[in-house]
Amino acid sequence: MNRRTFAQALTAAAFSAAVPPLPAAPHADAAPSKTPPFPLSVMLWTIFKDLPFEQRLAGVAEAGYNQIELVGEYAAWSPADFARANAARKQLHICFDATAGMKHGVANPDTRDAFLTELRQALVPMETLACPTMIVLSGNVVPGLTREQQHQASIETLKQAAALVEGRQIDGQPVRLLLECIHPEENPRYFLTRASEAIDIVRAVNHLQVQFLYDIFHEQMVEGNLIEKLEKNIDVIGLIHVADVPGRHEPGTGEINYANIYRKLVELKYRRTVAMEFYPTGDPVTTLRAAKVLAWSAGAE
Repeated sequence: MNRRTFAQALTAAAFSAAVPPLPAAPHADAAPSKTPPFPLSVMLWTIFKDLPFEQRLAGVAEAGYNQIELVGEYAAWSPADFARANAARKQLHICFDATAGMKHGVANPDTRDAFLTELRQALVPMETLACPTMIVLSGNVVPGLTREQQHQASIETLKQAAALVEGRQIDGQPVRLLLECIHPEENPRYFLTRASEAIDIVRAVNHLQVQFLYDIFHEQMVEGNLIEKLEKNIDVIGLIHVADVPGRHEPGTGEINYANIYRKLVELKYRRTVAMEFYPTGDPVTTLRAAKVLAWSAGAE
């Protein structure tokens, strides 16, 4: 059974009840035939939320993507659940390129040991799912600590985490830890809100397996100046997340010029993953297809 047949079999019943019938992809929606400039992925938490996990994978595959990012959806899975998920991803030729969902952050020195313990435990399902990358957060501001103390705590925690994963591979790829910012409107208590500070922390850690997750949506909400940050820091950017402002919808619905951002990524020879993390304003499959065309068209110019 090939990928398309499997995707159609999984999605037919669920999609007929959950969303309107999927339109056939017209030729105009096809991505350019030239080699894509960078891999594309989809953050699964934003789409098909009411469907079973395997059917959500099928929806992403139907949209033309072969990478998916998770947020700990597997936390309470049984061995049978893992087996079904792995069977589905293999049938669909999908890989899990990153995951998130750790409860502890890196900026609180009092919870450092708990963070490292949680990371050790997280490596087990990551191995099972052949997922080599963990997205990590700073956690919230800690009362009684200065900003500099939390900044330094983040560096030390990530250095110890880097030592924990040093040389380790999953599915033939180095295990990576990616530090992410969150804008204060989403979480007013969150410690690490600006890309510039997160990048300073990553550079201080100075380890190839610790990089920065550049979430374009969050950074536009905080400071903007998106392209200059790419130009100055492309060497430590390990993943890019995509959504427009306002609303966290697909590119083209708001104020961010994603066509220019993608062209800059091509110019900078960025080869790591760009992940769609938006709420589609329309049919998810159709919207994801259009987002893919926009991103890959940058490499065809």
